[in-house]
Amino acid sequence: MKSATHFSKRGTLKLAVVVASCLLFAGFAWSERREREDRVDGSSMTEETVASAPDPAKAKAAFNEAAKVFFSARCANCHPASDTPTQGDEMTPHTMGVTRGDEGKGVYGQRCTTCHQNENLAGEHMPPGTSKDWHMPPANQKMVFQGLTPRQLCTNFKDPSKNGGHKTLAAAMEHVQKRDPLVMWGWEPGNGRTLPPISFDAFSAKVQEWVDNGGACPD
Repeated sequence: MKSATHFSKRGTLKLAVVVASCLLFAGFAWSERREREDRVDGSSMTEETVASAPDPAKAKAAFNEAAKVFFSARCANCHPASDTPTQGDEMTPHTMGVTRGDEGKGVYGQRCTTCHQNENLAGEHMPPGTSKDWHMPPANQKMVFQGLTPRQLCTNFKDPSKNGGHKTLAAAMEHVQKRDPLVMWGWEPGNGRTLPPISFDAFSAKVQEWVDNGGACPD
């Protein structure tokens, strides 16, 4: 009886050793498989994949270039911090006490389109115009450019409460990239007005570069 018990203990011990060995082997096999999978995943990172990965540094640099246009007089005159648009390269307050109004189109008796027609009126100091109704952003979405830093402007573009309710960068930038007549006027202002510092195509490319690289904001 004693011998049987002793044999049972030895059998149990052997079984435990075998089980432990199997588990150890399985662990090594699983680890090796994971390493092999990781090597395969790593090898699948082609140059194209790496090139398309978001690059915060590139996004910040691109936005700084685009901001030069946003802050130029051709854009910023209609994006003041107050309800009074500015005019000229010096961005002085608009004459005749013009104000934004709820819809950004002026107030009764001083509507923007009273003076700003469908084209630039010829002559020095004559009102500019475009095929789309001349207006500012509405009172509930002022989209301020003047007085901001590039980082502040970038942050506002990403904030639906300040960018017209857009939830994606692409949607927020559609206004400036879809050749909206008001935007395009900035490069055809007429009557000797200065142009933005870079071409529209270069500007649009920088905006797209910012979006494609994740929309990081300058420091």
